[in-house]
Amino acid sequence: MRTLRSKVLIIEDDPGICRFLRVALISNGYDAIETDSGAKALEVISSHCPDLILLDLGLPDMDGNAIIESVRSWTRTPIIVISARSMEEDKARALDLGADDYLTKPFGTIELLARIRTALRHTRTTAGDDGLALSGVYRVSDLTIDYARHRVVRGEQEIRLTPNEFRIVALLGKHAGRVVTYKSMLRELWGPMASSDNKILRVHMASIRRKIEPNPDEPIYIFTETGVGYRMADGRQADGDPQNKGGAS
Repeated sequence: MRTLRSKVLIIEDDPGICRFLRVALISNGYDAIETDSGAKALEVISSHCPDLILLDLGLPDMDGNAIIESVRSWTRTPIIVISARSMEEDKARALDLGADDYLTKPFGTIELLARIRTALRHTRTTAGDDGLALSGVYRVSDLTIDYARHRVVRGEQEIRLTPNEFRIVALLGKHAGRVVTYKSMLRELWGPMASSDNKILRVHMASIRRKIEPNPDEPIYIFTETGVGYRMADGRQADGDPQNKGGAS
C-alpha cells in the first residue's frame, strides 16, 4: 500500500536551512516544494495547493507576516512559522494573523516533525473556513465517508487519501447527487484566489479514482459532468440506478 504523502511548501531564502528542511521532510514521507520569495510563494500556494506551509518571516521581497495575512484571507492551509525572531511580540503577531504554530531557529528535526503532524491532524478534524469537517457518515454502496474520523472506507478496507484528496471527496459527499462545478470546487477548497485552471482537480481526481473505484475507467462513485464539474452518487439511490451511470476524465 502506498504511503500517505502530504505536500509541504517551504518558503525560505537560506539555502542551508532549505536543504535541511527538504531532507527532513522527504526522508519522513512528505513531498516538498520550495521557494525563496514571498511573491513566488503566493503563486505556488494558489497553483499547487499545499497541505502545509513552512514559512520564514525574513524574506528578501516581503515580510512573512504579509504572507500569513494574505493566505488567511482565503484558505485555512496550516502555516508553521520558522524564524530567527524570538521576541514574544513577533510570535504573538504571527499567531494573531493566523499562523498555526511558531518555531524559533535553531530547531531539531524531531520537534519540527511533531509540529507538522499536529498541524495536519488539526486541519483534518476541524472545520476552519471551508466547512468540510462535518459530523456523521455518508454511504453509497460499499463506500463510506466518516467525516468525524476523517476516513474513507470501501468494504472493509480503509482508503488512504491525501488531505487534499479527502477534502475533495468530503465536499462531493456533502453535495451527493448534485453537480459541483469546477469553479465552485476550486473556490470552496482553496479560496477565491485559487487558479481558475481545473487541471489540479483533474490530477487529484485521477488519483482518487485509482484508490476508490473498482474500475477507474467506469466509475460508480464519482462521475464527471463534462465541461461542468463532478457529481458524487446519491447515497439514497439503489445500486445500478441508471442515474448513477457516468464517465471518467
